[in-house]
Amino acid sequence: MRLPFAAQLCFALIAVAGPAGADFPQTVQDHILPGYRAFADASAALADQAQQSCDPADLRPGYNAAFDAWMGVQHLRFGPVERDGRALAILYWPDPKGLGAKAQKALFGADPARLAPAAFAEQSVAARGLLALERLLYPAQPLSADPCALIRATSADLAATAAGVLADWQGGYAQSLTSAGAAGNPVFLSKTEARQILFTQVMTALEFIEEQRLGRPLGSFDAPHPERAEARASSRSRRNVVLALRAMRAMVATLTPDAPQTMAGFDRAIALAEGMEDADFTGLADPARRLKVEILQQAVGHLREQALAELAAELGVGIGFNAADGD
Repeated sequence: MRLPFAAQLCFALIAVAGPAGADFPQTVQDHILPGYRAFADASAALADQAQQSCDPADLRPGYNAAFDAWMGVQHLRFGPVERDGRALAILYWPDPKGLGAKAQKALFGADPARLAPAAFAEQSVAARGLLALERLLYPAQPLSADPCALIRATSADLAATAAGVLADWQGGYAQSLTSAGAAGNPVFLSKTEARQILFTQVMTALEFIEEQRLGRPLGSFDAPHPERAEARASSRSRRNVVLALRAMRAMVATLTPDAPQTMAGFDRAIALAEGMEDADFTGLADPARRLKVEILQQAVGHLREQALAELAAELGVGIGFNAADGD
């Protein structure tokens, strides 16, 4: 029986082999920095567009472009994006208690001073970010008030957060990571430490797909919960899985060229995700459609096992802490 991922985190898997060719400096230059730059640019474009028009029809393409860009880096849960809760301020999900909608409702018709940039940045992370914008651009019910001011405040806050993450990477954190093990580097004391943290990002993000992005809407056979799917209102649930898998595959390719089983596992999972009919997992009550999601979930779980064995050995690392636990 496969151990739960939390249990796997307790075991050190140290191998003597190291990466050949590609390595973590290439990951920083070819994956991390371009990814955060794309997210910052897309978020800024959305905020600029919101200043011109608050019409949801006008803003939805830019919103989806920003969400797409976030999915290119959402697996990176360390460094600048974790400072001051930035990752949660970008995407607060899951939200089983509906805290985002409750916190956001209190901002409708509030004192305009609460929507000023500095004040808005102090609001609950549940009321900020991409899913806060989704509730405004894809409302399930008519909104209680004109959302224009809140749309502008939320999109501007998202752009500022994205810009801050990019600035911190460019302002020193990228150098700290790429120079891991160099004399005087207080952040990463060895190259193995740098490889380890990147490997842990992959493992944690795969677990998140398996247990949250797929597991939450799957529920049980007798009680599926498609309403729990991520970004369901904007019909992005399946797309987010596809983009997340593609982004992680791209990152692994920058880390090492010698993990064929892991890469094949990514390819299979991506193909299965692309082949699902339901953009928002609506059809989970249908046994045939549910089976496809279950097969995908199993494929992601198998991919985790492959990466745990092959990729860890290739990089010469073990499992680190689970970033999703907030350690």
